Amino acid sequence: MEETTGETTGAGPGDEAVARAVAGELRLMEPAVRASRAAAAELLDPEFVEVGASGRRWTYAGMLDALPRMAGADGEGPRYRPSTMAGVLLAPGLVHLTYETEAGGRRVRRSSLWRAEGGTGPLRLLYHQGTPVPDGAG
Repeated sequence: MEETTGETTGAGPGDEAVARAVAGELRLMEPAVRASRAAAAELLDPEFVEVGASGRRWTYAGMLDALPRMAGADGEGPRYRPSTMAGVLLAPGLVHLTYETEAGGRRVRRSSLWRAEGGTGPLRLLYHQGTPVPDGAG
């Protein structure tokens, strides 16, 4: 899998918003952020919802409570390795990211929506979905 750096090219407002969303997504994979409720809360929108690769539905409060105990929070065990990350500005303050992760031999296709309240301000993760990739699938 190709390693994703989060770098983008160009200098338009869409490129800047996508780059900020990519940076936020990558931060959420860092053990220090996953282990810190305060750090994670800065990146999650208060209306956050996730449909995880397990099929479980997560809310803002549930994710903040569970994230420090999830894989990758303590620096031990498998770390998420993102690849093929791409993003598009859907509207002012709304970015859609798609990418894959691999951790512990498990591939997951992911989709995230990042929004800035009122179209301005910091982007926060509003919605995330992970779908497991079956063995042998391209």
